[in-house]
Amino acid sequence: MLFNSFEFLLAFLPVVVAGYFAFNRISGRWGNAWLVAASLFFYAWWRAEYLALLAASIAVNFIVGRTLMRRAAQGMPDRAILVGGIAFNLLLLGYFKYANFFMENLAALAGTAAPHLDVILPIGISFFTFTQIAFLVDAHQRKAAEPDPVSYSLFVTYFPHLLAGPILHHREMMPQFADATNKRIDWDHVARGLALVAIGLGKKVLIADPLAIQSNEMFASPVPITFGDAWLAILCFTMQIYFDFSGYTDMALGMARMMNIRLPENFDSPYRRRNLQEFWRHWHMTLTRFLRDYIYIPLGGNRRSETYTAFAIVLTFLLGGLWHGANWTFVLWGLLNGVGLVLVRLWSRAGLRLPAIVAWAITFFFVNMAWVLFRAPDLATATSFYAALFGGRGFTPIRGSPPMYTVATLALASVIAMLPRNSARIVNEMSFGWPVQAATALLLAAGILSLANPTEFLYFNF
Repeated sequence: MLFNSFEFLLAFLPVVVAGYFAFNRISGRWGNAWLVAASLFFYAWWRAEYLALLAASIAVNFIVGRTLMRRAAQGMPDRAILVGGIAFNLLLLGYFKYANFFMENLAALAGTAAPHLDVILPIGISFFTFTQIAFLVDAHQRKAAEPDPVSYSLFVTYFPHLLAGPILHHREMMPQFADATNKRIDWDHVARGLALVAIGLGKKVLIADPLAIQSNEMFASPVPITFGDAWLAILCFTMQIYFDFSGYTDMALGMARMMNIRLPENFDSPYRRRNLQEFWRHWHMTLTRFLRDYIYIPLGGNRRSETYTAFAIVLTFLLGGLWHGANWTFVLWGLLNGVGLVLVRLWSRAGLRLPAIVAWAITFFFVNMAWVLFRAPDLATATSFYAALFGGRGFTPIRGSPPMYTVATLALASVIAMLPRNSARIVNEMSFGWPVQAATALLLAAGILSLANPTEFLYFNF
């Protein structure tokens, strides 16, 4: 079930929110159980047979996490249990997401034909796997309190974040699920949450989807594209992925806010940033947090030599790239970002500075070039795009005339992306008088009226 669909917005979401507060009148535990049931129904709407996989993942991690906590409290060794729990999660993720990728590459090295497994990637597996690995590590380090089965299941399955994040941390969610004050309806939270849902839906269907038409056409072009085509396509994709993913996040935060739950922010005007470090502190912020806390710091972080720190940064982003998908384009995208972050670190430590506008232009250019690898279906397409972008086929302008709506949407998206305040901050600071209420209603109506052919959010594929 897509967030941007009639059945979700007009049926599922209103019923779930109303049911949550109705069951809370019985007890908070009933309200949490209702959300677990609704979240499992939400997941099963896609493919019911994969519900057993999700349930098995939750059960194993809950048992392993509880065992880790109890052994840690008694001072008993538990590293082997932690390693086993993490291995279970990685093997599950590895089979469904990477089995064919690894077999194809091994077969290529051996010069043989690769067998192909008929495996369908379960949606959301990357997100609920990372969420649970973090929980196990914190349980081992005695940073987690022992949850009850319902609360833990809700932590993992909570439908606003289940399919594409944000990646949640138990310390920021468990207290909210247990807080009795969150069990009563708060109309201010409902209004602000609905405004975030409207903004997120508008980002997706009114901005990201129209831009996707242009970028998809160029990346799938059967003939070599021109210099102008390539630049229009990558600029469209740069704005498409931001408004698509941040639109999903806005909707997720808004739905949770309607139920008095605060999810962590995932975006904070990343395209305004003046170096790559700042970009990654404001883009997909919960993933960056996970990579820092559970890969980079355990690797040693910046506590060793400068050379080792550079190695840790590059390896962290290589793994982050691979997490995004089983394709060498994602691996190279991660490598490119890792190397870029090392160069920014060396530049800063040398005490060098650039004028603000130059620093921003270089950062934005770099991010655009990296997005080519992220978007291209294969290395051949990426190579072709780079050739066009850098004038390898001359400097021919755009073929034909792009639709004026695409040009206008790209211009509007560029302006909005450079605003200093993100959606969540704008909504938090709003005064909800009748003009804001009317604007919210109009934006929500415009989004819903554009849902005739709903498209998946980009990160549903990860």
